[in-house]
Amino acid sequence: MSALTLGLIAAVMWGFHDVCVRFVSQKTPLMASLLTVLVTGTLFHVGVMAFQQGDIVPDRAVLGMSFMSGVLFLVASLGLYGAFQRGPVALVAPIIASYPILSVAWAAWSGTHISPMQWGAVMLVVLGVSLVSALAQSGESDVPPIGKTISLAALSSVGFAGTFAFGQSASAIAGELPVTLVTRLVAIALLLAGLLMLRIPIWPGRAALPVLSLMGIADGIALLSVNTAGHLEDAQYASVSSSSFGLLTILFAFLFLKERLKPVQWLGCVIAFSAIGYLAL
Repeated sequence: MSALTLGLIAAVMWGFHDVCVRFVSQKTPLMASLLTVLVTGTLFHVGVMAFQQGDIVPDRAVLGMSFMSGVLFLVASLGLYGAFQRGPVALVAPIIASYPILSVAWAAWSGTHISPMQWGAVMLVVLGVSLVSALAQSGESDVPPIGKTISLAALSSVGFAGTFAFGQSASAIAGELPVTLVTRLVAIALLLAGLLMLRIPIWPGRAALPVLSLMGIADGIALLSVNTAGHLEDAQYASVSSSSFGLLTILFAFLFLKERLKPVQWLGCVIAFSAIGYLAL
């Protein structure tokens, strides 16, 4: 399976996850929701590890990278949940989806040759996602001031780029399963410590558990897919293709919430997936 394919799997999972975030966050305590999703995703991941019967703890040489991946994953998640809670999706999704530029830039800085055509394809992916997202109808009349929303979304974008950079580098050395487990456990420990210190509720309520559990499994599949690409050639393109989650979030809204897409938005879909197809060649 190619890095691009793994990235697309992650995009579908995160697209579903983010559609749920937008609506769950309006009715359920935000931090309690995030904690539940992280714990559920970790339980799913432990189940995968038990089935594979692999190593639980990564090599000491990559513990530092795994730890940093966990810190940045929490930063990315906090930014994402906060930004989607404030909305609108049309503003948030394109900003968060810009992280492939940082991912490919990191690969280039690390010595990977990135051709001008490949750089152009990366930019087209972001352009396509932006066209779909920026022209989306949020359906909301009351939108909080956008300054903080933009900051949270930008923080999430940087966090995801760092998560994938450290996670893929560590996975290439020690395997994606133990690295991803450490990433998740670090994120949970830091979040739980913060919630307890600030005396923020950690129970989301029984009614929200089914949806949050599905979100956790989707998030678990997505992060594992991107880290798995660390073993493959052109691993950075898993991050590129996974960025189409923003586009898929809008498409899921079109399919399941009956939100209409404009012709220019459909053009954005064609541009983004054509560019991803080029990178797969």
